[in-house]
Amino acid sequence: MKSVNRSLLTLVALTSLVMLGGCLGEENTDSGDTGTPDTPAPANNSPSISGSPSAAVKAGEQYLFTPSASDVDGDTLTFSVKNMPPWADFDAATGSLSGIPTIADIGVHADVAITVSDGDLSSSTPDFSIEVTSVATKSTTLSWTAPTENEDGTVLTDLRGFIIYYGSASGNYPNQIRIDNPSVTTYVVDNLSPGTYFFSAAAFNATGVESRLAGEVSKALN
Repeated sequence: MKSVNRSLLTLVALTSLVMLGGCLGEENTDSGDTGTPDTPAPANNSPSISGSPSAAVKAGEQYLFTPSASDVDGDTLTFSVKNMPPWADFDAATGSLSGIPTIADIGVHADVAITVSDGDLSSSTPDFSIEVTSVATKSTTLSWTAPTENEDGTVLTDLRGFIIYYGSASGNYPNQIRIDNPSVTTYVVDNLSPGTYFFSAAAFNATGVESRLAGEVSKALN
């Protein structure tokens, strides 16, 4: 009987250990379920902007400045401008400042600045000035001999004037000057910017029929 009793005690002890082990397992599982700490959102960085705007532009010529801007966070950027010259236009999507000033705009437009924003933080270019200067105009004198005959050899009796054609490329004449006086054989072409120009001319009669163009001449104006 003693032998049997020892076996029962051993069996009970083992059963208790198994049950205790099960309780410990459940307690470990519950105590470990504490959740994952929230990861803090990354800090926002200011966008950057840079560039070298031209300090001067001549009246009648194109001015253009587009700054370089970037954002390490990849945020959408928008632009604004301070003290924009009255002759200029501004693109809020690119930061581009452009325009063609006239003689009436001659002078200095100061304290201009372009700002870029990511919707939260912003950066600006240093203040800069744009001076509109006058154009140093040039002139040249053209002269020619008036025709006396038609192409068929008959006498030209209804000459009414001349048309001067000119441009900055050989054979390309986007500009013209009409002279409604057949006695004029000299003309001063003025208000020309420095550069090389190409000229030709034609005569026309009372019905508006033009002659063939005269031989091209060129002139460098510096």
